[in-house]
Amino acid sequence: MPETVPSWVGRGKTRMENDRLSELIRRAGCGQEDAFAELYDLTAARVHGIVLRVLQAPDLAAEVTQEVYVEIWQQSSRYNKSSGSVMAWALTIARRRAIDRVRATAAQTARDDLYARQEPRAGDHRGDEVWEATREHFDADRIQTSLEKLTESQQQALTLAYFGGYTQSQIARLLQIPIGTVKTRIRDGLSRLRDELRTERGHHSDRPAPRHRPRSRQPQSRRGTG
Repeated sequence: MPETVPSWVGRGKTRMENDRLSELIRRAGCGQEDAFAELYDLTAARVHGIVLRVLQAPDLAAEVTQEVYVEIWQQSSRYNKSSGSVMAWALTIARRRAIDRVRATAAQTARDDLYARQEPRAGDHRGDEVWEATREHFDADRIQTSLEKLTESQQQALTLAYFGGYTQSQIARLLQIPIGTVKTRIRDGLSRLRDELRTERGHHSDRPAPRHRPRSRQPQSRRGTG
């Protein structure tokens, strides 16, 4: 039969880990990046694990985990043992950051859904009219230049809707975002695109007209009186 490992062995190992993390956080607080890198290696799996359990989205969890370690680095000099072990302190930060992100995401989704209910066809018929008017009055190069001044999400929504021919529901499924978010991006994107084009047209109209030099009169040849 295998020998039972005494409980004090596990407690001793945990104490050694806590002592090591305490030393690393102290050095990180003094600006030692190598200590912070080791601290990250020793704690990242558990920190990421708790963030992932809260968010249930790997990409989002990776982003929030990065935010957690930025905060740990910034707050390392203020760590106090009265806050608990370094690991417990780090996990508290991770849990708080993850919950904050859930709340922020839920609030944004609620705003998007409210907009979608209030204006069920916003960005459809009126958006098409704005787009057609834009294409009628401006050439493709100027439209493309103005598109590049929009946010990346607005460019993406307008490109898919008006160049790709996707419906708003298809865009929502493609990008895995609420349809209210799609409507908001298209609406805001069209509004800003129109403003950018108006500004550019104003710049063009402000240019002074080229001055034409008067034609110099050619000297008339005199006929000899002979």
